[in-house]
Amino acid sequence: MPAIKDKMISEKAAIELADLFKALGDPTRIKIIYALLQKELCVHDLTEILDMGQSAVSHQLRYLRNLRIVKRRKDGKTVFYSLDDQHIETIFIQTLQHMNHN
Repeated sequence: MPAIKDKMISEKAAIELADLFKALGDPTRIKIIYALLQKELCVHDLTEILDMGQSAVSHQLRYLRNLRIVKRRKDGKTVFYSLDDQHIETIFIQTLQHMNHN
């Protein structure tokens, strides 16, 4: 088993991966990610789509941004959110496909 032990994931990478899956363990965050899969959206758009208050949506977006799951872009006074990169989209879509696989 030394060969496996030598190739083990680092503690830092294991913690970051666990944090990613923890973020995906919340239904509200899943809905936000799913909405952002469709297109870039501002907080107001997300509050309308999710039927939630602005502070609750902003809190979740801040959490997702800190984990580099979403990113923001400012256009004047409006802040738009999108998925951080293609990897997030791939993880999300493949997980959905796994869930729908019989």
